[in-house]
Amino acid sequence: MAMPKLAQVPVAHDKLRALGILALNGMFDEMDALGVLRYAVSDVLPGDLAIVSSFGADSAVLLHLVAQVDPSMPVYFLETGKHFAETLDYVETLKRHLGLINVHAIHPDPADLARFDPAGTLWETDPDSCCHIRKTEPLEPITLQFGGWVTGRKRFQTKERGVLPHFELTSDDRIKVNPLAYFSDADVNRYKIEHGLPEHPLFAKGYKSIGCAPCTSVVAEGEDPRAGRWRGLNKKECGIHFDFNGAIASPMTNAAATKHTLWKDGAFIADPFREWAEDDTPATAAYKHVPLAVFLANREAFLATQHPLGLLVVPGDRIEDVEGDLERFASVAIKFPAFTDGRGYSTARLLAERYHYANEIRAVGDVLQDQIPLMRRCGINALVVTHEPTRQALVENRLPEVALFYQPVGLTEVPVGTRPFLRRVH
Repeated sequence: MAMPKLAQVPVAHDKLRALGILALNGMFDEMDALGVLRYAVSDVLPGDLAIVSSFGADSAVLLHLVAQVDPSMPVYFLETGKHFAETLDYVETLKRHLGLINVHAIHPDPADLARFDPAGTLWETDPDSCCHIRKTEPLEPITLQFGGWVTGRKRFQTKERGVLPHFELTSDDRIKVNPLAYFSDADVNRYKIEHGLPEHPLFAKGYKSIGCAPCTSVVAEGEDPRAGRWRGLNKKECGIHFDFNGAIASPMTNAAATKHTLWKDGAFIADPFREWAEDDTPATAAYKHVPLAVFLANREAFLATQHPLGLLVVPGDRIEDVEGDLERFASVAIKFPAFTDGRGYSTARLLAERYHYANEIRAVGDVLQDQIPLMRRCGINALVVTHEPTRQALVENRLPEVALFYQPVGLTEVPVGTRPFLRRVH
C-alpha cells in the first residue's frame, strides 16, 4: 500500500475556536457516533480530516462509520513491522467488506530502525522508545498535513481515557475527533453484531485489545479490555494520544474504584490476579500468584504453559531460588503477614536492585499507610490494601513522608550523619 503525497493544508481553527470545543461537545447525544463523524467531516474540518486506525479488535466499528460518511476518506494504518499476521490479513478483509478505497500503511523510517533497533528487540528493554520510532515518529508528518484526525478511543478502555470527549483540542492546535468516546464494550460488540462486521481473527481467542504482537496478550474474564497491552509494565499508551491526558483534562476519580483493593498508578483498579487455590494446577492456572514452593515443585509444568502467572513470596522463601525464572512472572506478590515482619522489604530490594525485575512488585497482607513510603523506596509499585484508613490516605495523597533515614536504599540515598564521599560503591 503506497502512501500518496499529500498537499500541505494550512491549519485554520478560527471557526472551531469561535464555536468553542465545549459547545461542540454539547451538540451531540453521547451515543450519536455517526452524527459526530458526519458533522466533523462536513462542517468542522471538511476535506481536512484523516482516520488513524489500528485495525484491531474494535476497529471495524469506526471504519463502518467512515464507510457510511465517506469511503474515500484517507485511513492510515501504522504498520510497525511487529503486527500479528492476522492483523495484516484483517486490514485487507475490512477494506473489501466496507469498500474503503483510501487506506494507506505508514512504515517506520528504516534508518531509525537500523540505528535504534537493529535486532528488532527494543520492545523488550525500552517499549516507550520502540513505540516512538515505530508509531509516533512515522505518524507525525501525516497528521501535520491535516487540521484534525479521527480516533477510535473510548472512555471505558483505561482510567486515563475516563473523561474523553467527542472533540478535543491538542497542544499543537489540531482537533481529535472521538466518535466512539461514550461507547461501552457491550455497545461495541452489539454494533458489530447488528451490522454483521467481520471480527478480528484473534478476538475469539481472548485478545480484546490488539496492538503489536510482542506487547499484546490474552485478557482474562472480567479484566479491563486493555489489560493485555504492555502487561506488567507501567505503560498505558503508545505515545500518539498523550495530548488528551496532559493538556485537556485530568482523569476523573472512578466511584467504582472503592470496590477494588489493588492500588497502582495512583488509583484503585480492578485486579486481574486471584489467589492460588488448592485445586489449581499448572495446566489450568492463569492470573494466579503461584506460591514459590509450588512453582519450584512443578517448575517444568509451569514453564511449559503460556498462561500469564504471578509469583507469591512469603517470609522464609528465598527469591534467589527462582532468579533465572523471574521473567516468567507478570507480577511478584510479597506477603507482609504483620507490621513487625520486615523480611518482605529485603525481598523487594533483591528483586529491584539485584535482579532488575521490571514487572509488577506488589505488597499483600498487612499493608498500612506507615509502611507504604518504605515499600516504595524498596521497589514495590503496587499495593493490595483493605485497611480503610490506609485506603483513604492513598486516595487523598496524605501518606507520611520519610525525609531522614539511617539505612540507604541503592546508591543514591545518603544516610543521616555520614560522609557520602567516603561511601564505598560495591
